[in-house]
Order: sequence, then structure tokens, then C-alpha cells
Amino acid sequence: MHIQPSMTAILVLLVALSIDVTRARALVRVAQKYSSDALEADALHFSTDVWSTIVVIVGIGLVWAGETWNLPWLIYADALAGLTVAAVVLWVGAQLGRRTLDALLDAAPQGLQQEIAKAVAHMDGVLDVDRVRVRRAGNRHFVDATVSVARTASLEQVHALSDAIEKRIGEIVPADVMVHAEPRAPQGEHLFEAIRAAAQSLGFAIHDLTAVQQEGRLFIELHLEVDENLSLGEAHRQSTELEEKIRELRDGQVEVNIHIEPLGRHIATPDTGVGELKQLSRAIEEFLNKLTLEFDELVNCHDARARQVEHHLLVSCHCTMKSDLPITQIHDVTAVLEDRVKEKFPQIYRVTIHPEPFEEK
Repeated sequence: MHIQPSMTAILVLLVALSIDVTRARALVRVAQKYSSDALEADALHFSTDVWSTIVVIVGIGLVWAGETWNLPWLIYADALAGLTVAAVVLWVGAQLGRRTLDALLDAAPQGLQQEIAKAVAHMDGVLDVDRVRVRRAGNRHFVDATVSVARTASLEQVHALSDAIEKRIGEIVPADVMVHAEPRAPQGEHLFEAIRAAAQSLGFAIHDLTAVQQEGRLFIELHLEVDENLSLGEAHRQSTELEEKIRELRDGQVEVNIHIEPLGRHIATPDTGVGELKQLSRAIEEFLNKLTLEFDELVNCHDARARQVEHHLLVSCHCTMKSDLPITQIHDVTAVLEDRVKEKFPQIYRVTIHPEPFEEK
């Protein structure tokens, strides 16, 4: 059948094309906003009309050009346009079928899993991303992420990190997120961190951890806190268990000495009728302030307080020291000052000094 191209037909097609383009774009925006497969399919349907209309306009235009410039071979452009429209319909139908099948199989958008894994891997506190699983059900996404964290991290730190991961994934795609944290030893983990991790795995609290390398052997000393209601035998069993754990870290080539001390839970009260010993407090404060000539690190001491608690004299005070000094040096000076106070006032059972940085006004 021979067609007669006309400008009216082309104008009608152009108007239909503009309407279909507007509708397709509007549907795409709404489909993305509400994550609707049905609206996305409808938008794809109208995009099919857009491409089909463009092909038809080109076909009619080529037929018209063939008649105008006497190019008989262009009369086949209309048939070729029809074949092209059929191909477009088949291609769009295949796309709709694939997307529908992905939705039924809970398939996630391509590249989303890699994007989430990369974003989580760059977060502080995450040693590695072991696995990320993403699935889609309707307009909702479900994300399961398994990450490695330092084994010395506390439960509160891991919980805070999990919340941060959930928030970061939510910035990429609105989703229901489940985070599973696996404790791992960081690469190049320090021996002290490994020992603390060993104690933590047993549920033990330790402090004052030190190590000395001498004559080819490693000597480790630490303080183990135990329940104050335990007997010596029970406390020693816990100490032995920790010693074995520490030796495993160095294949037994280490000597371990553990000081056992009770983990205090008792809240003491001052002895009746004694209260705060103000005269002793003033004497201790004056004594410490005289030591500024001997210790260059010390600026001044204040707020000294002495109390008699359960027949023991306990002293606390604040000492201002130079703020730019390393904390290790400050700790050593503080320990010496506490010893000097106990030498000067032998009736004192314990001294606790709180160091404060000196701030020039």
C-alpha cells in the first residue's frame, strides 16, 4: 500500500510525542519517589510510545523525501520504520519482564551492594566488611551487613558503631538495616591490646599492665581485679586461667606475674564523729606547695581533703602541672608526690592526686 505523507500527519505526531515525553518524565519522577514498580512500568510504556513516534516520524519524513527528490528506494523507509517499532516494543517488553522478575526474586539494584560495602569500609572503627546482602521487597530494601571490629572495643562502642553504619546505609538507600559485628585482632595489634583482649574474653578486668624484655625473655606484670567475696583459691584459679591465655599469645615464651586485688563495690562512709580533718588537710596542702621548688612539673596544689574512713586516713587533692608535658611523665611525678606525702604523714593510708593542666590567663 502506498502512503501519502502530509505535514498534518507529522504535526499530529509531534503533538503526541510532546505529550508522551511529558507523561513519561512525570511518571519516572513519581516512580523514583515512591519506589513503585507499577509506575515505573507505566513510565517505560510511555517511553515506548515516545521512541515509536520518533521512528514513525522519521519513516514518514524519509518517504516524503523520496517522493520530493525522486529517490524510489526511500519508499521502503515506512516498512523499515514498522519493523523498528516492533523491535522497540519487543525490547521494552523484555525490560519490563526482567524488572518484574527481579522484583519477584527480591533482586537488588545493580551496583547497590558494592556501593554500600565501599561506604561502610571507609568508616572509622570498621576493620573490614565481611559481607553485605541486599534484597528488595516491593518498595522496601533490606540490608544485612557483617563487619569486623577491634576485639578490644566495648559493647557500647560496637553498638554506637552499628548505629552509625545503619545511618550511613540509610543515606545511600532507605532500608531496614541489620548489622552484625565480628571481633577481630587488628593487623599489627600491640601485645598489650592482645592481653587486654584475652582478659576481656574471660570477663576479667585488669590494669597496671607492664612488660619488660630481659635476657631474651619477656616478663609481664599486671593487676587482676576479682570479686571481693571470692576466696584465695577461687581468685587464684581466675589468675591461672588468664596466665595461660597470655602465654598462648607468645607460645609459652613469657613469664607472667599477676597481682590479685579485690574489685571494690562497697561504698564507705566516714567514721562517726570524725568527719573531715581540716587541719591535716591544710598541712598536706602546704607541704605539697613547698615541693614546687623540687619538682619543675608542679605548679601548685589545692583542694586537699583528709577523711577517716573505716579506721583509715584517706587523702585526696588536686595538683596543677604544666599542660604540655607527656602524661607518662605526669603519672610518674604524681606517684612520687603521693609517696612523699605518705612519708611525711605516715598515719595516712592512701593518697590520691588528681593532675590538672595549667592554663595561663
